[in-house]
Amino acid sequence: MSGCCGPTAVELEPSRQAARPDGLPVAVIGAGPIGLAAAAHLAERGLDFVVLEAGERAAASIAQWGHVRVFSPWKYDIDPAARRLLEADGWSAPDPEWLPTGAELIDDYLAPLAKLFGERVRTGAKVTAISRLGYDRVRTAGREQAPFLIRLADGSELHARAVIDASGTYATPNVLGASGLPAHGEPDAGDLIDHALPDVLGADRDRYAGRHILVIGAGHSAATTLLALAQLEDTPITWAIRAGSAARTYGGGDADALPARGALGTRLHAHVESGRIRLVTGFFTHAVERDGDQVRVLSRDPSGHEQTVTADRIVAATGYRPDHTIAGELRLDLDPILGSTRALAPLIDPNAHSCGTVPPHGADELAHPEDGYYAIGVKSYGRAPTFLLATGYEQARSVVAALAGDWEAARDVQLDLPETGVCSSNLAEAQEQRVGLATGISGGLLSTPLPLVGASQGGCCG
Repeated sequence: MSGCCGPTAVELEPSRQAARPDGLPVAVIGAGPIGLAAAAHLAERGLDFVVLEAGERAAASIAQWGHVRVFSPWKYDIDPAARRLLEADGWSAPDPEWLPTGAELIDDYLAPLAKLFGERVRTGAKVTAISRLGYDRVRTAGREQAPFLIRLADGSELHARAVIDASGTYATPNVLGASGLPAHGEPDAGDLIDHALPDVLGADRDRYAGRHILVIGAGHSAATTLLALAQLEDTPITWAIRAGSAARTYGGGDADALPARGALGTRLHAHVESGRIRLVTGFFTHAVERDGDQVRVLSRDPSGHEQTVTADRIVAATGYRPDHTIAGELRLDLDPILGSTRALAPLIDPNAHSCGTVPPHGADELAHPEDGYYAIGVKSYGRAPTFLLATGYEQARSVVAALAGDWEAARDVQLDLPETGVCSSNLAEAQEQRVGLATGISGGLLSTPLPLVGASQGGCCG
C-alpha cells in the first residue's frame, strides 16, 4: 500500500514477525580491554553474548604497539569481573605495581581472558553496519522490539538484543592537516607517513635509522616516538607542533604526580635543549608533497606565515577520532564538538578536565535514543583524550547492569583512583630498577629512554 508521501507502515502478523530480541545475544564489538571487560560482566550475569573482533587475534590494535610500556601499573589495568573469572580458572595476577607493555597486557591478561570465552570471541569479524531488523533510522512504531541487525565485512549478518560498541579509535587516526581536514596531498604521500607509535627500535628500525624523521604532534605518543628515535645514531629528528612552546608535552617533570609521565617529559626536554631533537613551533600542516624520495611539508598558520620541513619520513602522532559510520542507521545523540554522547561531553571536556578529574559515569550518560546501543571505552569519549582504562571498566560494568535490568547497580557508578588517575609515589624508582634488570638496560630513567604511553592509546594518563 502507499500513502500520499510513500509506503505506509504495514504491521506483520505475529507468525511473520521476527524473533523477539530477548532470546538473542548481546553483541560486543571489539576484543580489546574494554570489550573483553564487557564480556566478563555479561558472563557473570549469565547473559549470552558474542564478541566481534575485526583483527585476527584478541586485542589486535594493542598488538600494534606491543613494544610500548603504559603509564598505568597493573592494579589499574585489570577489570574486576575479568579478574574474578580468570582467578577461578587458576590464573595468577601480575605484580600490581608493574607497568606492563602492550605485549604484556595481551599475553598476561587479555589473551587468557579471551580464551576463557572460547568461540564466543569471533576474530576476523569486522562490523561494517548496524541497524534494526526491518527498520531504517526513520521508522519508529515497534522499533524497540526489533532486534539489532549487524552486518560483517564478509557479507554475513547476525541479530542481537543489544550492542556494546567497544571498537575504539585506533583505526581512525586524526589527519595531519591543522584544521581537521587532510593536508593537501596527504593521501598521495601515504606511503611516507606512519601513524603513532611505530616500533622504532625493533621491527621498524630499518625504516628510520639514518633517515631524517619528522614527528608531528604534541602528545605522549609523539614523545614516546621521539625518545626512541633519539637512540638511533645518525638519525636527524625534527619535531613539529602547533603550539608556541612544548611546555604541555614536557609536563611537570620531577613534580609530576605520575612519575613515569614526568620522566618522559624531562628526557624529551633535555634532548631538545641539547639540539638532538630540533623543535619547530607554530607549525600548522597545510600541504604535503613528494620531493624525490623525500616528503616536503608546508605549514601555513592562521596569519598566513609559512615554513617548510623536508624529511625522509613522517610520524603522524596527531591523536584519534571516533568513526560512527557503522551506526549511521541508528538514532544517536552525539555532542557536536567531541562526538561523545551529549550527556557525557561536559564531564570529559579536555578544556576543563584531565583524565584524573573526569567523574564516574555509566549507562545513563552513555545512553543514546537508540535503546540498547552503547558505545563504551575510548570511542565513547569521541575526540577527548581524557580516557582511562579503569574508567572504561566502570562503563562496562554499568552498561551490562543496565542491560540486565539492574538499574540500581547501573546507576551506582564509582571510581577509586588517586588524584592524577594512576599515580604511585614511588613508582618511578622501582620501575627504573626493575626494567633495567629485566631488559639489560643500565642507568636510570633520565638517561635511558623507556618507551611509555597512556594505556588508552591516545589518552592522557593511561
